Amino acid sequence: MKAINHYIVIEKIKEEPRKIAGLVVTEKLDVDNRYLRGTVITRGENAKGVEEGEIVHYDKHAGHGVTWEDVLYQVIKIGDVVLVE
Repeated sequence: MKAINHYIVIEKIKEEPRKIAGLVVTEKLDVDNRYLRGTVITRGENAKGVEEGEIVHYDKHAGHGVTWEDVLYQVIKIGDVVLVE
């Protein structure tokens, strides 16, 4: 599998649920966090600024999922990445 053009393929990093005032807050209920984290699996030739293996923060409404060899990956545009760790 290889991304092309300005797309990158990432694997989501599962965030651990956290407690706020005794309530368990998961990713879906955490409305103040607009961004998710993921590891770059592959990038297209026009996706500048990221390398394979880096962790990126991206808009949680970006892209779409694709299953490859029984693993769910997220395909997003490089423009949806807000920062690289």
